[in-house]
Amino acid sequence: MASPAEKKEIVIIGGGIIGCTSAYFLTRHPSYDPSKHKITLLEASKVAGGASGKAGGLLALWAYPTNIVPLSYRLHAQLAQEHGGESRWGYRQIHCGQLTAKGRPNQTKNSTDGQSAKGDSVSLNKRDGKALGKVTAAGLPKDLNWFSPDSVRDYSEMGDPSTTAQVHPYHFTTSMASLAQEKGLNIILGSATSIDTADNNSAVKSVTYEDKSTKETHTIPATDVIIAAGPWASRIYHPAPISGMRAHSVTITPSKPISAYAIFTEISLPASFGRGNTNTFLKSKSRTSKTVTPEIYARPNNEAYACGEGDHLVPLPKTTEDVETDLDRCQDIVDYVSSISDELKDGEVTARQACYLPNVTGGGGGPLVGETGVTGLLLASGHTCWGIQNGPGTGKVISEFVFEGRAKSANVASLDPRRVL
Repeated sequence: MASPAEKKEIVIIGGGIIGCTSAYFLTRHPSYDPSKHKITLLEASKVAGGASGKAGGLLALWAYPTNIVPLSYRLHAQLAQEHGGESRWGYRQIHCGQLTAKGRPNQTKNSTDGQSAKGDSVSLNKRDGKALGKVTAAGLPKDLNWFSPDSVRDYSEMGDPSTTAQVHPYHFTTSMASLAQEKGLNIILGSATSIDTADNNSAVKSVTYEDKSTKETHTIPATDVIIAAGPWASRIYHPAPISGMRAHSVTITPSKPISAYAIFTEISLPASFGRGNTNTFLKSKSRTSKTVTPEIYARPNNEAYACGEGDHLVPLPKTTEDVETDLDRCQDIVDYVSSISDELKDGEVTARQACYLPNVTGGGGGPLVGETGVTGLLLASGHTCWGIQNGPGTGKVISEFVFEGRAKSANVASLDPRRVL
Protein backbone atom coordinates (compact mmCIF):
# COMPACT_ATOMS: atom_id res chain seq x y z
CA MET A 1 0.00 0.00 0.00
CA ALA A 2 1.15 3.53 -0.77
CA SER A 3 2.61 5.34 2.21
CA PRO A 4 0.39 8.20 3.43
CA ALA A 5 3.33 10.56 2.85
CA GLU A 6 4.18 9.19 -0.60
CA LYS A 7 3.58 11.64 -3.41
CA LYS A 8 2.16 10.33 -6.66
CA GLU A 9 1.86 11.77 -10.14
CA ILE A 10 -0.80 9.58 -11.79
CA VAL A 11 -1.42 9.94 -15.53
CA ILE A 12 -4.35 8.22 -17.24
CA ILE A 13 -4.14 7.95 -21.03
CA GLY A 14 -7.61 7.79 -22.55
CA GLY A 15 -10.88 9.56 -21.77
CA GLY A 16 -13.25 6.69 -22.46
CA ILE A 17 -15.16 4.65 -19.91
CA ILE A 18 -12.09 2.83 -18.53
CA GLY A 19 -10.06 6.00 -18.11
CA CYS A 20 -12.95 7.90 -16.53
CA THR A 21 -13.97 5.15 -14.10
CA SER A 22 -10.30 4.70 -13.16
CA ALA A 23 -10.14 8.41 -12.40
CA TYR A 24 -13.35 8.23 -10.39
CA PHE A 25 -12.22 5.33 -8.19
CA LEU A 26 -8.73 6.76 -7.76
CA THR A 27 -10.28 9.92 -6.35
CA ARG A 28 -12.50 7.83 -4.04
CA HIS A 29 -9.78 5.49 -2.76
CA PRO A 30 -9.20 5.74 1.02
CA SER A 31 -5.50 6.52 0.44
CA TYR A 32 -6.16 9.35 -2.01
CA ASP A 33 -5.00 12.73 -0.75
CA PRO A 34 -5.30 15.58 -3.26
CA SER A 35 -2.52 17.45 -1.48
CA LYS A 36 -0.09 14.61 -2.23
CA HIS A 37 -1.60 12.84 -5.23
CA LYS A 38 -2.03 14.52 -8.60
CA ILE A 39 -4.23 12.76 -11.17
CA THR A 40 -4.18 13.84 -14.82
CA LEU A 41 -6.29 12.38 -17.61
CA LEU A 42 -4.99 12.81 -21.16
CA GLU A 43 -7.59 12.57 -23.93
CA ALA A 44 -6.74 13.09 -27.59
CA SER A 45 -10.11 14.41 -28.78
CA LYS A 46 -12.92 14.61 -26.21
CA VAL A 47 -14.19 12.60 -23.26
CA ALA A 48 -16.43 9.74 -24.45
CA GLY A 49 -15.69 10.58 -28.06
CA GLY A 50 -15.32 6.95 -29.13
CA ALA A 51 -17.11 3.71 -28.27
CA SER A 52 -17.78 4.96 -24.74
CA GLY A 53 -20.13 7.55 -26.19
CA LYS A 54 -21.60 5.44 -28.98
CA ALA A 55 -22.07 1.99 -27.39
CA GLY A 56 -25.37 0.43 -26.41
CA GLY A 57 -24.88 0.64 -22.65
CA LEU A 58 -26.11 -2.86 -21.80
CA LEU A 59 -25.23 -4.19 -18.34
CA ALA A 60 -25.55 -7.88 -17.55
CA LEU A 61 -24.57 -10.36 -14.87
CA TRP A 62 -24.24 -12.90 -17.67
CA ALA A 63 -21.56 -10.88 -19.49
CA TYR A 64 -17.87 -11.77 -19.51
CA PRO A 65 -15.25 -12.13 -18.07
CA THR A 66 -16.90 -13.69 -15.05
CA ASN A 67 -14.15 -12.65 -12.61
CA ILE A 68 -14.96 -8.95 -12.94
CA VAL A 69 -18.60 -8.84 -14.09
CA PRO A 70 -20.30 -9.31 -10.67
CA LEU A 71 -18.18 -6.58 -9.08
CA SER A 72 -18.82 -4.17 -11.93
CA TYR A 73 -22.54 -4.88 -12.12
CA ARG A 74 -22.87 -4.25 -8.39
CA LEU A 75 -20.87 -1.03 -8.63
CA HIS A 76 -23.16 0.23 -11.39
CA ALA A 77 -26.13 -0.09 -9.04
CA GLN A 78 -24.23 1.60 -6.21
CA LEU A 79 -23.06 4.47 -8.39
CA ALA A 80 -26.58 5.04 -9.68
CA GLN A 81 -27.96 5.13 -6.16
CA GLU A 82 -25.25 7.45 -4.86
CA HIS A 83 -25.23 9.93 -7.72
CA GLY A 84 -28.78 9.86 -9.10
CA GLY A 85 -27.89 7.69 -12.06
CA GLU A 86 -31.51 7.07 -13.02
CA SER A 87 -31.95 10.69 -14.08
CA ARG A 88 -28.29 11.58 -14.70
CA TRP A 89 -27.26 8.73 -17.02
CA GLY A 90 -30.39 6.65 -17.64
CA TYR A 91 -29.65 3.75 -15.32
CA ARG A 92 -32.53 1.28 -15.14
CA GLN A 93 -33.11 -2.45 -14.84
CA ILE A 94 -34.59 -4.09 -17.93
CA HIS A 95 -35.56 -7.34 -19.63
CA CYS A 96 -33.40 -8.88 -22.33
CA GLY A 97 -34.34 -11.49 -24.90
CA GLN A 98 -33.51 -13.27 -28.14
CA LEU A 99 -36.00 -12.67 -30.96
CA THR A 100 -36.20 -14.76 -34.13
CA ALA A 101 -38.17 -13.03 -36.85
CA LYS A 102 -38.91 -12.88 -40.56
CA GLY A 103 -38.25 -9.50 -42.09
CA ARG A 104 -40.65 -7.70 -44.41
CA PRO A 105 -39.53 -6.09 -47.70
CA ASN A 106 -38.28 -2.58 -47.10
CA GLN A 107 -40.43 -0.12 -49.02
CA THR A 108 -39.97 3.21 -47.29
CA LYS A 109 -37.38 5.44 -45.67
CA ASN A 110 -34.56 3.98 -47.74
CA SER A 111 -32.38 7.07 -48.06
CA THR A 112 -29.59 8.12 -45.77
CA ASP A 113 -31.34 11.37 -44.85
CA GLY A 114 -34.14 9.40 -43.18
CA GLN A 115 -36.82 10.51 -45.66
CA SER A 116 -39.35 8.22 -47.27
CA ALA A 117 -38.56 7.28 -50.84
CA LYS A 118 -42.19 7.44 -51.95
CA GLY A 119 -44.00 9.66 -49.50
CA ASP A 120 -44.53 9.40 -45.77
CA SER A 121 -45.57 6.05 -44.37
CA VAL A 122 -48.27 5.64 -41.77
CA SER A 123 -48.31 2.61 -39.53
CA LEU A 124 -51.68 1.09 -38.80
CA ASN A 125 -50.24 -0.85 -35.87
CA LYS A 126 -52.93 -3.46 -36.19
CA ARG A 127 -52.88 -6.13 -33.52
CA ASP A 128 -56.19 -7.95 -33.75
CA GLY A 129 -56.99 -11.25 -32.07
CA LYS A 130 -55.30 -13.28 -34.79
CA ALA A 131 -52.15 -11.19 -34.60
CA LEU A 132 -52.02 -11.39 -30.82
CA GLY A 133 -52.43 -15.13 -31.09
CA LYS A 134 -49.27 -15.32 -33.18
CA VAL A 135 -47.36 -13.27 -30.63
CA THR A 136 -48.56 -15.44 -27.76
CA ALA A 137 -47.62 -18.62 -29.60
CA ALA A 138 -44.12 -17.24 -30.15
CA GLY A 139 -43.71 -16.60 -26.42
CA LEU A 140 -43.47 -12.82 -26.75
CA PRO A 141 -44.20 -10.96 -23.48
CA LYS A 142 -47.37 -8.86 -23.56
CA ASP A 143 -45.54 -5.60 -23.03
CA LEU A 144 -43.05 -6.32 -25.81
CA ASN A 145 -45.56 -5.02 -28.30
CA TRP A 146 -43.40 -3.10 -30.74
CA PHE A 147 -42.67 -5.92 -33.18
CA SER A 148 -44.87 -6.94 -36.09
CA PRO A 149 -46.90 -10.05 -35.12
CA ASP A 150 -46.51 -11.40 -38.65
CA SER A 151 -42.71 -11.18 -38.33
CA VAL A 152 -42.21 -12.82 -34.93
CA ARG A 153 -41.25 -16.48 -35.01
CA ASP A 154 -39.77 -17.20 -31.58
CA TYR A 155 -38.72 -15.43 -28.39
CA SER A 156 -36.67 -16.55 -25.41
CA GLU A 157 -35.63 -14.58 -22.35
CA MET A 158 -31.92 -14.01 -21.74
CA GLY A 159 -32.14 -11.83 -18.67
CA ASP A 160 -34.62 -10.08 -16.38
CA PRO A 161 -34.39 -6.94 -14.23
CA SER A 162 -32.50 -8.86 -11.56
CA THR A 163 -29.67 -9.68 -13.97
CA THR A 164 -29.85 -7.01 -16.68
CA ALA A 165 -29.74 -3.21 -16.71
CA GLN A 166 -28.63 -0.34 -18.91
CA VAL A 167 -27.08 3.12 -18.90
CA HIS A 168 -26.65 5.79 -21.54
CA PRO A 169 -22.91 5.34 -22.19
CA TYR A 170 -22.12 8.95 -23.10
CA HIS A 171 -23.88 10.38 -20.06
CA PHE A 172 -22.40 7.74 -17.77
CA THR A 173 -18.83 8.24 -18.99
CA THR A 174 -18.96 12.03 -18.88
CA SER A 175 -20.56 11.88 -15.42
CA MET A 176 -17.71 9.72 -14.12
CA ALA A 177 -15.26 12.28 -15.49
CA SER A 178 -17.14 15.19 -13.92
CA LEU A 179 -17.41 13.46 -10.54
CA ALA A 180 -13.66 12.76 -10.61
CA GLN A 181 -12.97 16.39 -11.49
CA GLU A 182 -14.92 17.44 -8.41
CA LYS A 183 -12.33 15.57 -6.34
CA GLY A 184 -9.26 16.89 -8.09
CA LEU A 185 -8.89 15.21 -11.50
CA ASN A 186 -7.23 17.39 -14.15
CA ILE A 187 -8.29 16.71 -17.76
CA ILE A 188 -5.97 17.73 -20.59
CA LEU A 189 -6.96 17.47 -24.24
CA GLY A 190 -3.86 16.21 -25.97
CA SER A 191 -2.41 13.14 -27.66
CA ALA A 192 0.12 11.10 -25.72
CA THR A 193 3.18 10.62 -27.90
CA SER A 194 5.43 8.66 -25.56
CA ILE A 195 5.63 7.05 -22.14
CA ASP A 196 9.08 7.87 -20.86
CA THR A 197 10.88 5.41 -18.61
CA ALA A 198 13.97 5.33 -16.44
CA ASP A 199 17.13 3.57 -17.52
CA ASN A 200 16.68 -0.01 -18.71
CA ASN A 201 12.91 0.52 -19.03
CA SER A 202 12.58 -0.26 -15.33
CA ALA A 203 9.99 2.32 -14.29
CA VAL A 204 7.88 5.12 -15.71
CA LYS A 205 9.03 8.68 -15.13
CA SER A 206 6.91 10.90 -17.42
CA VAL A 207 4.43 11.13 -20.29
CA THR A 208 4.92 13.38 -23.30
CA TYR A 209 1.94 14.70 -25.24
CA GLU A 210 0.93 17.12 -27.97
CA ASP A 211 -1.64 19.71 -26.92
CA LYS A 212 -4.79 19.47 -29.04
CA SER A 213 -5.20 23.24 -29.45
CA THR A 214 -1.70 24.62 -29.58
CA LYS A 215 0.07 21.55 -31.03
CA GLU A 216 2.85 22.26 -28.55
CA THR A 217 4.68 19.38 -26.89
CA HIS A 218 4.65 19.02 -23.11
CA THR A 219 5.94 16.47 -20.62
CA ILE A 220 4.17 15.48 -17.39
CA PRO A 221 6.11 13.82 -14.56
CA ALA A 222 4.60 10.43 -13.70
CA THR A 223 5.00 7.83 -10.99
CA ASP A 224 2.06 5.82 -12.30
CA VAL A 225 0.68 5.61 -15.85
CA ILE A 226 -2.58 3.89 -16.75
CA ILE A 227 -3.06 3.05 -20.42
CA ALA A 228 -6.83 3.13 -20.94
CA ALA A 229 -6.84 4.10 -24.60
CA GLY A 230 -9.08 1.31 -25.90
CA PRO A 231 -8.09 0.25 -29.44
CA TRP A 232 -5.46 3.01 -29.45
CA ALA A 233 -3.53 1.34 -26.59
CA SER A 234 -0.99 -0.22 -28.93
CA ARG A 235 -0.31 3.17 -30.54
CA ILE A 236 1.14 4.50 -27.29
CA TYR A 237 2.41 1.18 -25.91
CA HIS A 238 3.48 -0.98 -28.81
CA PRO A 239 3.73 -4.31 -26.96
CA ALA A 240 -0.02 -4.20 -26.15
CA PRO A 241 -1.76 -6.81 -28.35
CA ILE A 242 -4.83 -4.64 -28.88
CA SER A 243 -6.63 -4.10 -32.19
CA GLY A 244 -9.76 -2.23 -33.21
CA MET A 245 -12.95 -3.35 -34.93
CA ARG A 246 -15.27 -0.76 -36.43
CA ALA A 247 -18.92 -0.92 -35.38
CA HIS A 248 -21.87 1.09 -36.69
CA SER A 249 -25.02 2.07 -34.87
CA VAL A 250 -28.05 4.32 -35.10
CA THR A 251 -30.48 5.91 -32.70
CA ILE A 252 -34.17 6.24 -33.51
CA THR A 253 -37.05 8.09 -31.92
CA PRO A 254 -39.87 5.51 -32.29
CA SER A 255 -43.28 6.60 -33.55
CA LYS A 256 -44.63 5.73 -30.11
CA PRO A 257 -42.99 4.79 -26.77
CA ILE A 258 -41.51 1.30 -26.58
CA SER A 259 -41.08 -0.90 -23.51
CA ALA A 260 -37.79 -1.43 -21.65
CA TYR A 261 -36.19 -4.37 -23.44
CA ALA A 262 -32.80 -5.14 -24.96
CA ILE A 263 -33.34 -7.45 -27.90
CA PHE A 264 -30.83 -9.64 -29.73
CA THR A 265 -32.40 -10.44 -33.07
CA GLU A 266 -32.01 -13.02 -35.77
CA ILE A 267 -33.86 -11.76 -38.82
CA SER A 268 -34.40 -13.77 -42.00
CA LEU A 269 -34.66 -11.33 -44.87
CA PRO A 270 -36.82 -11.93 -47.95
CA ALA A 271 -35.07 -12.47 -51.25
CA SER A 272 -36.30 -9.10 -52.49
CA PHE A 273 -34.81 -7.20 -49.57
CA GLY A 274 -32.32 -4.45 -50.26
CA ARG A 275 -31.68 -1.04 -51.75
CA GLY A 276 -30.12 -1.97 -55.07
CA ASN A 277 -26.35 -1.71 -55.01
CA THR A 278 -26.21 0.18 -51.71
CA ASN A 279 -27.11 -2.66 -49.37
CA THR A 280 -23.89 -3.86 -47.80
CA PHE A 281 -25.47 -7.12 -46.68
CA LEU A 282 -26.41 -8.12 -50.19
CA LYS A 283 -23.05 -6.92 -51.57
CA SER A 284 -21.02 -9.01 -49.14
CA LYS A 285 -19.58 -12.08 -50.84
CA SER A 286 -18.98 -13.72 -47.46
CA ARG A 287 -22.69 -14.17 -46.76
CA THR A 288 -24.08 -17.68 -47.08
CA SER A 289 -27.62 -16.85 -45.95
CA LYS A 290 -29.92 -13.86 -45.80
CA THR A 291 -29.87 -13.59 -42.04
CA VAL A 292 -28.88 -10.51 -40.06
CA THR A 293 -28.50 -10.01 -36.32
CA PRO A 294 -28.90 -6.37 -35.24
CA GLU A 295 -29.28 -5.60 -31.55
CA ILE A 296 -32.01 -3.21 -30.41
CA TYR A 297 -32.03 -1.49 -27.01
CA ALA A 298 -34.98 0.58 -25.83
CA ARG A 299 -33.75 3.56 -23.85
CA PRO A 300 -35.50 6.04 -21.56
CA ASN A 301 -36.99 9.20 -23.11
CA ASN A 302 -38.37 7.29 -26.10
CA GLU A 303 -35.11 6.43 -27.81
CA ALA A 304 -34.06 3.18 -29.46
CA TYR A 305 -30.45 2.22 -30.10
CA ALA A 306 -29.61 -0.34 -32.79
CA CYS A 307 -26.25 -1.72 -33.89
CA GLY A 308 -25.04 -4.08 -36.57
CA GLU A 309 -22.08 -6.31 -37.23
CA GLY A 310 -18.48 -5.10 -37.03
CA ASP A 311 -16.01 -4.73 -39.87
CA HIS A 312 -12.30 -4.29 -40.52
CA LEU A 313 -12.62 -2.37 -43.79
CA VAL A 314 -11.11 0.89 -42.55
CA PRO A 315 -7.93 0.97 -40.42
CA LEU A 316 -8.00 2.58 -37.00
CA PRO A 317 -7.66 6.35 -37.50
CA LYS A 318 -5.53 8.75 -35.49
CA THR A 319 -8.26 9.80 -33.03
CA THR A 320 -11.97 9.28 -32.36
CA GLU A 321 -12.68 12.50 -34.27
CA ASP A 322 -11.31 10.89 -37.42
CA VAL A 323 -13.56 7.81 -37.40
CA GLU A 324 -15.20 7.29 -40.79
CA THR A 325 -18.94 6.51 -40.70
CA ASP A 326 -20.34 4.46 -43.58
CA LEU A 327 -23.86 5.83 -44.03
CA ASP A 328 -24.88 2.81 -46.10
CA ARG A 329 -24.08 0.50 -43.21
CA CYS A 330 -26.08 2.71 -40.89
CA GLN A 331 -29.02 2.67 -43.29
CA ASP A 332 -28.79 -1.12 -43.44
CA ILE A 333 -29.32 -1.24 -39.69
CA VAL A 334 -32.34 1.05 -40.02
CA ASP A 335 -33.76 -1.14 -42.79
CA TYR A 336 -33.21 -4.36 -40.85
CA VAL A 337 -34.95 -3.23 -37.67
CA SER A 338 -37.69 -1.52 -39.68
CA SER A 339 -38.45 -4.83 -41.36
CA ILE A 340 -39.81 -6.21 -38.08
CA SER A 341 -41.09 -3.11 -36.26
CA ASP A 342 -43.51 -0.42 -37.41
CA GLU A 343 -42.59 1.74 -34.41
CA LEU A 344 -38.99 1.84 -35.64
CA LYS A 345 -39.88 2.01 -39.35
CA ASP A 346 -42.07 5.06 -38.79
CA GLY A 347 -39.70 6.67 -36.30
CA GLU A 348 -37.09 9.36 -36.83
CA VAL A 349 -33.41 8.44 -37.16
CA THR A 350 -31.55 10.85 -34.88
CA ALA A 351 -27.96 9.60 -35.20
CA ARG A 352 -25.84 7.55 -37.57
CA GLN A 353 -22.42 6.81 -36.10
CA ALA A 354 -19.40 4.53 -35.93
CA CYS A 355 -16.71 3.69 -33.39
CA TYR A 356 -13.94 1.14 -32.81
CA LEU A 357 -14.12 -1.62 -30.21
CA PRO A 358 -10.87 -2.82 -28.60
CA ASN A 359 -10.01 -6.51 -28.93
CA VAL A 360 -7.12 -8.52 -27.51
CA THR A 361 -5.40 -10.27 -30.41
CA GLY A 362 -3.78 -13.08 -28.44
CA GLY A 363 -3.64 -14.93 -25.16
CA GLY A 364 -7.19 -16.22 -24.98
CA GLY A 365 -9.12 -12.97 -25.07
CA GLY A 366 -9.45 -10.00 -22.80
CA PRO A 367 -9.62 -7.56 -21.32
CA LEU A 368 -6.10 -6.95 -20.07
CA VAL A 369 -6.10 -5.31 -16.64
CA GLY A 370 -3.07 -4.92 -14.40
CA GLU A 371 0.70 -4.57 -14.32
CA THR A 372 2.90 -4.69 -17.41
CA GLY A 373 6.28 -5.52 -15.90
CA VAL A 374 7.40 -1.90 -16.01
CA THR A 375 7.13 -0.38 -12.54
CA GLY A 376 4.24 2.07 -12.41
CA LEU A 377 2.87 1.16 -15.84
CA LEU A 378 -0.63 -0.37 -15.85
CA LEU A 379 -2.71 -1.52 -18.82
CA ALA A 380 -6.52 -1.53 -18.86
CA SER A 381 -7.84 -2.22 -22.35
CA GLY A 382 -9.36 -4.85 -24.63
CA HIS A 383 -12.87 -4.86 -23.15
CA THR A 384 -14.57 -5.59 -26.52
CA CYS A 385 -18.30 -4.81 -26.39
CA TRP A 386 -18.48 -4.99 -22.58
CA GLY A 387 -16.49 -1.85 -21.76
CA ILE A 388 -19.44 0.04 -20.29
CA GLN A 389 -20.51 -3.00 -18.28
CA ASN A 390 -17.03 -3.64 -16.91
CA GLY A 391 -15.87 -0.05 -16.57
CA PRO A 392 -16.60 0.40 -12.84
CA GLY A 393 -15.04 -2.93 -11.88
CA THR A 394 -11.96 -2.16 -13.94
CA GLY A 395 -11.65 1.31 -12.46
CA LYS A 396 -11.99 -0.09 -8.96
CA VAL A 397 -9.19 -2.64 -9.30
CA ILE A 398 -6.96 -0.15 -11.11
CA SER A 399 -7.25 2.19 -8.12
CA GLU A 400 -6.20 -0.72 -5.90
CA PHE A 401 -3.19 -1.49 -8.09
CA VAL A 402 -2.08 2.13 -7.82
CA PHE A 403 -2.59 2.65 -4.10
CA GLU A 404 -2.25 -0.89 -2.72
CA GLY A 405 -0.07 -2.71 -5.22
CA ARG A 406 -2.63 -5.41 -6.01
CA ALA A 407 -6.29 -5.94 -6.87
CA LYS A 408 -8.40 -6.76 -3.83
CA SER A 409 -12.02 -6.44 -4.98
CA ALA A 410 -11.77 -9.13 -7.66
CA ASN A 411 -9.42 -11.92 -8.68
CA VAL A 412 -8.11 -10.63 -11.99
CA ALA A 413 -5.10 -12.92 -12.32
CA SER A 414 -6.41 -14.30 -15.62
CA LEU A 415 -6.52 -10.73 -16.99
CA ASP A 416 -2.85 -10.05 -16.18
CA PRO A 417 -1.28 -8.25 -19.18
CA ARG A 418 2.07 -9.92 -18.48
CA ARG A 419 0.74 -13.24 -19.72
CA VAL A 420 0.67 -11.89 -23.28
CA LEU A 421 3.25 -9.10 -23.30
